[in-house]
Amino acid sequence: MLASPACFILFLLCQLTGPAACGVLKKLVGAVGGSVTFPLNLSANMTDSIIWVFNTTTFVTIQPKMADKKALIIVTQQRNKERVDFPNESYSLKLSKLKKNDSGAYRVEIYSSTLQNPLSQEYELRVYEYLSKPKVTVGLQNNNNGTCVTNLTCSMEEGEEDVTYSWMSLGQANNESYGGSILPISLRWEKRDMTFICLARNPISSNSSNPIFAWKLCKGTTGGLATSGIFSILLSFILLFSLALMLIILIIRRERRKASIEEKGGVGTHPEILSCNPPSGETLEYDTIPHLKNTIPEENSLNTLYSTVQIPPKVEIPHSLPELPDTPGPFTYENII
Repeated sequence: MLASPACFILFLLCQLTGPAACGVLKKLVGAVGGSVTFPLNLSANMTDSIIWVFNTTTFVTIQPKMADKKALIIVTQQRNKERVDFPNESYSLKLSKLKKNDSGAYRVEIYSSTLQNPLSQEYELRVYEYLSKPKVTVGLQNNNNGTCVTNLTCSMEEGEEDVTYSWMSLGQANNESYGGSILPISLRWEKRDMTFICLARNPISSNSSNPIFAWKLCKGTTGGLATSGIFSILLSFILLFSLALMLIILIIRRERRKASIEEKGGVGTHPEILSCNPPSGETLEYDTIPHLKNTIPEENSLNTLYSTVQIPPKVEIPHSLPELPDTPGPFTYENII
């Protein structure tokens, strides 16, 4: 039988809420932008006040409702007024619009005039971001006796808090999983069809990486050397054949162009020879005009009359000219005024 009201309240709290109300730390998780509820199942008939504390700062004070008045809720910080709620007229605290800096220690203190010391319950809240796609980096590669040796490292660009990593190996008869962010690989060419996927998890979300194909990791391992060597030889042969074909085509075009130029030049390079042969049936005869020296008297510009002489289009050349005497005779001039 309980001896006092304080013992009755303590008994009632432990019965209603279990070990949490008796001082056991309760851990909660939330997502950025989401909400979380701090549970508190309490009958406040004998409770004077309830105080919620974040780390060392009081941010909510509650005076439970009485028979003649409603409960009084006081939020100490203005920025938290829209974020704090007590749903269903309970004293469980609901905190919305979570941020990273909301992570920390929370405590509720229950005061009663019948208790010498307040009862308290502690909580630990961790706020996490939703994980983005993890990235995978390939370590140094070593090809030894047909075996490719390397490692894959899985990581997050941001939000690595409390992230765990695992690997899925696909493509074999039995898919396998491995733990840890680093996956060591010792891969032979006959297993080139394998695929590796990294899985990242935190308390509120999970995400997977893009698949990593084994045939891309170590090219040129034994078993693949023959294939890659044949491919390289065929590629080289095709390139050489293409170059030779192009060279032959260029030579043929150049020879055809040269022959075309020579053919066109053979018509126009020989100069035309003018034919001086007279028309058939005609004989050209030339008239010899003796050089007259000092026989033309000086002209008097005042007493000289000029006339225009028109040359007929065709002058008949006589077949014979009379012989001129050796000594020229005197010329007779007539002055015309």
